[in-house]
Amino acid sequence: MARRYPILVAVAVSFLGLGSAASALAATGLSSALPRPAVVYSVAFRRLGCEQELERISPRGAPRLVIAGASFTAGVGPGPGRSWGVLLARHLHWDTVIYGVPGAGYVRRGADREGPVAAEIARIGLRAVQPSLVIVQAGHDDIGVPPGLESKQVARAVAVIRAEAPRAQIALLTVFLGRARPAAALRTDQPIVRAARAADPAVIIIDPLTGGWRFPHVRDGLHPTATGSAWIATRVAEILLEHGVRPVRTGAGRGAIICGPAWPSPTRRL
Repeated sequence: MARRYPILVAVAVSFLGLGSAASALAATGLSSALPRPAVVYSVAFRRLGCEQELERISPRGAPRLVIAGASFTAGVGPGPGRSWGVLLARHLHWDTVIYGVPGAGYVRRGADREGPVAAEIARIGLRAVQPSLVIVQAGHDDIGVPPGLESKQVARAVAVIRAEAPRAQIALLTVFLGRARPAAALRTDQPIVRAARAADPAVIIIDPLTGGWRFPHVRDGLHPTATGSAWIATRVAEILLEHGVRPVRTGAGRGAIICGPAWPSPTRRL
């Protein structure tokens, strides 16, 4: 059964539990993503009301970000409030909808069978959100899937985005290695990259596998610690900046509105 989430709530810094990660984040260059005094950051747990809240509060024409993905996006490791997507949203000061399903891929359905990512994207409702950028994080959980099937499902996900948000940039955050065999991971990563570029030549590819990303992990050897999550967010922000994606200035007292599901025990959903 699909989970239901509470309505929009504003939370203080202490509830996010980010204070203990401040020094780690500062070392990565993403310390500006931390909540600051006199700035209210809202974390909205996904439900129908969240998108309406974006419409009500967001300035007209303000950029919006949608992130759909798997366990990294759900916050497995650091926790949902410290996921790379949340930190990226705060860094950019973009109102953001985040939907992460542990275990999901372009083929795999993941926790509660809420995937694959094309289903996540369809469930978000891009027509209503009208994002400027859609990031899809997936690939590791599809290791072992036949390349032809992987390619087909990547093309399907890109087609869903193009149909519902034709003006949005698309970025794919591909395979994280973890403890998988590099050759097996590459056999999944390559079809993802090829299929995405065939479906949309302008797609932004962010490839942890071929980029040789190294960051602190939790005990499972795959998911990031809070420091590792901040490193990922910083690296993603750097690559996006190369493609013209920049932070925006916000008015006094206004932070990013972040809509997303809160998994009760994300570290148990591997």
